[in-house]
Amino acid sequence: MWKSGKAGSVALLFGALLIGLSGCQKQEGPAEKAGKEVDKATEKVGQQVEKAGNSIQDAARGDKK
Repeated sequence: MWKSGKAGSVALLFGALLIGLSGCQKQEGPAEKAGKEVDKATEKVGQQVEKAGNSIQDAARGDKK
């Protein structure tokens, strides 16, 4: 079995490793930024298409909003 001191040391080392690796993240480049913008635009278009579809269904049923 592990002694509490050894387990604490392993936990401390693991925590330090995670903190160190999180600081090494690369900055977003222009392609990543453009990709995120495309994703946002696609999501907005999808929402508008869904609204239009709902409006068409409502009109077909005779409902007005």
